[in-house]
Amino acid sequence: LGVFNDVAQAIQFDEEGITRVVTNIAELKAKLPEAMQKCLAYFEGVDRTLTGYEGLIAAQECLPNNETRDAFAADYSYLSRLWEAISPDPVLRDHETDYRWLTQVYESVKPSTGTGKLLWHALGPKTIELIHEHVHVDAVRDDLETLVLDADLLEAVLGAPDPDKKAKEIEIKVARRLRKQMHDPRFKALGERLEELKQRHEQGLLVSIDFLKALLELARDVVEAERSAEPLADEERGKAALTELFEEAKNDKTPIMVERVVNDIDEIVRYVRFDGWQNTHAGEREVKLALRKTLFKYKLHQDQELFDRAYGYIRQYY
Repeated sequence: LGVFNDVAQAIQFDEEGITRVVTNIAELKAKLPEAMQKCLAYFEGVDRTLTGYEGLIAAQECLPNNETRDAFAADYSYLSRLWEAISPDPVLRDHETDYRWLTQVYESVKPSTGTGKLLWHALGPKTIELIHEHVHVDAVRDDLETLVLDADLLEAVLGAPDPDKKAKEIEIKVARRLRKQMHDPRFKALGERLEELKQRHEQGLLVSIDFLKALLELARDVVEAERSAEPLADEERGKAALTELFEEAKNDKTPIMVERVVNDIDEIVRYVRFDGWQNTHAGEREVKLALRKTLFKYKLHQDQELFDRAYGYIRQYY
């Protein structure tokens, strides 16, 4: 009987709690249009119906330097959190096209190294779902292998009438490749090389044709690295991602032992997880609880941003 009493208490309807949640969602929905407009304002005059590289290049021209990109990243992060909290409410339907477009731009300008990590997040599950529903296979074609291995094609690229535009296209392709390997330590130096090239070009220290040549050299090295590198286990990528995250979070007030924190998280998550845990409430609850306990142990439990980021990586790689 006692067991049934506990169950009855556990499933008691908390009317006040439900009302509070409904009110909060209503408040978030009211904030959505303004947050959306704030992000779209960066791209005044850009034709958002353009697909493929042309569309991405036009959008990226509105974010010409790190300062503007980081400002956009901060505004998009806020919008993305609203979206994840409100989803799957029907009110989002009117904004889907714009949000999907902004997400593609955000992903395309995300640094290929881990720099600026606090502004550049892994996409939330609802956002990923929305993107996957509307994937156009041929929208952004990746032909890096062909390009770097075909001497005639390479010659044609170097002789392009608009080297700036061609460089931008190659940059997007290389960045996309490197982002896929972002948490593989073997590709870190290549990612840093790309960021350095972009910075020198933005500062006017590298003219368009030299920028294009340097990008093509980098593209060749990326393709070679991909071919020679043995695939890294997902858990190893997860540990690398968590290590980067906690290195970033470390400061004078929290001189945490990064390796110990990451090993503890890795160990406890491997213990509590099971196949397909991400798709069950029980699995998500167990893993979140395990993560909270570990962060509490190192006095890091009050940083919600850190928890969200760490959980995002665990969800992705474990």
